[in-house]
Amino acid sequence: MTTAELYNELNYVNHSREKRLYYANLVISKPELVPKLLEILFRVDDKISCRAAWVFEFMCGEQLEAIIPHLDTFTEQIHKVHLDSAVRPVAKVCEYLVTAYYSKTEHPIKEVLTQMHKERIVEACFDWMINDEKIAPKAYSMNVLYLLGNEIDWIHPELVMILERDYQMQSSGFKARARHILKKIKP
Repeated sequence: MTTAELYNELNYVNHSREKRLYYANLVISKPELVPKLLEILFRVDDKISCRAAWVFEFMCGEQLEAIIPHLDTFTEQIHKVHLDSAVRPVAKVCEYLVTAYYSKTEHPIKEVLTQMHKERIVEACFDWMINDEKIAPKAYSMNVLYLLGNEIDWIHPELVMILERDYQMQSSGFKARARHILKKIKP
């Protein structure tokens, strides 16, 4: 399948779990489609990029190892994503990566997620925290930054400052997640 053919297929992806899972499994079964999916995902001004992001998120949710050969591309480009419908799944993939990296069980991500990958993820997550994003990317970012902050010492103070500064003007969902993260940082 060419990039153009995959692009056309993505027209059939909608919010339904069934469609996203169908295309995620298609990509998992044909790993040569992953770079094409990422190419479409990072056409950040194209509405179809959001559908690529949904499929990519589901692919990573089903089989996170599929991202390994593409970690450089993914982390180099995530800061460019700006459409709301694409930011949420990209932030979720960042959370998948960092959660796998710090999990107590063995995971191949632990062997391949480099310091550079983590730095790029931190940068994107802080951008999502300070920009006018919806609650979901902010919630995923809080979790990512909390986990990485256990290793990178400057992250927690910055995160606490943002959470405390933005607390009053955010949604109840943001406040609930912020309280949870702040309790973990400042017991």
